[in-house]
Amino acid sequence: MKPSYRKHLNVLLPAFAALGVMIGLVAYSPKIYRVFCSATGYGGTTHRAYADPAVTSKKTVTVVFDTNVASDLPWRFEPEQRAVTVHLGEQKMVFFTAENLGSESIVSHATYNVTPNTSGPYFNKIQCFCFNEERLDPHQKIEMPVVFFVDPAFADDPDNHAVNTITLSYTLLRSVNPSQSKNLARFLPNAPPDPVHGKQLFSERCTACHELDANKTGPLLGGVVGRRAGTVPGYHYSPALQNARLVWSGDNLDRWLADPKKFVPGARMPVRVLDAPSRHDLVAYLQSVGQKSDRTGSNKAAPGGEF
Repeated sequence: MKPSYRKHLNVLLPAFAALGVMIGLVAYSPKIYRVFCSATGYGGTTHRAYADPAVTSKKTVTVVFDTNVASDLPWRFEPEQRAVTVHLGEQKMVFFTAENLGSESIVSHATYNVTPNTSGPYFNKIQCFCFNEERLDPHQKIEMPVVFFVDPAFADDPDNHAVNTITLSYTLLRSVNPSQSKNLARFLPNAPPDPVHGKQLFSERCTACHELDANKTGPLLGGVVGRRAGTVPGYHYSPALQNARLVWSGDNLDRWLADPKKFVPGARMPVRVLDAPSRHDLVAYLQSVGQKSDRTGSNKAAPGGEF
């Protein structure tokens, strides 16, 4: 290769590399921006959580709900309550109603934020229709749950000392990726449970404390359906569960997940699953894997139990 060609390549190759990087940044900048906002709460972006902090504060804050619909989306969309007052750290479930006024199935996507922006890092959602692209059939009307909490650290932030009200705003837009949608009909009272979604929920919400085949902070859950409460060998249960005389049927697991301390007074299970569809999916998953996990399970002791 002639020296002059090599000289030109030494200039052109870095230039093309820089151009490629810039094109990549442009293509992925929306995703990068969303990740940045989600991690920092910038611009009032909320966080996603899988459980509440299990501690509540005496301080309360009022959460106001604001809903909007794009002009090309023939949906009616509104909160069932315009505002709720919650204690910091308290897990709260509210409902939004969506109705497709059109004559064809339509997929939407929700954008959202909270104001003032300083509340963004402390506003956490556990369940929300805004996590997915959502499909609604013609003339169908659905109640959609949103489960959230405001982190108690909100009160320690000097920027929020004068903040008594947080506004959670949603805007529904037509989806640009309808092939990835989920059907909002899953929130209908008679919708069948989905064990595949239950497996995903188990991985997200349960595996910090539970496994199917080994005791951890909580007892192993393989074979839990049909098992008597408080009987896994090697696990240190609370007296409440040991003396509950309770068999884990599907209905009992549903009531336990909804509010363990109410269902079994004195139990110490800290996690609740407020929305019924998620509970039903979790129970369906545990039913689907129960027998296999029960046969291969380990009963290794786990100090610090007490569920």
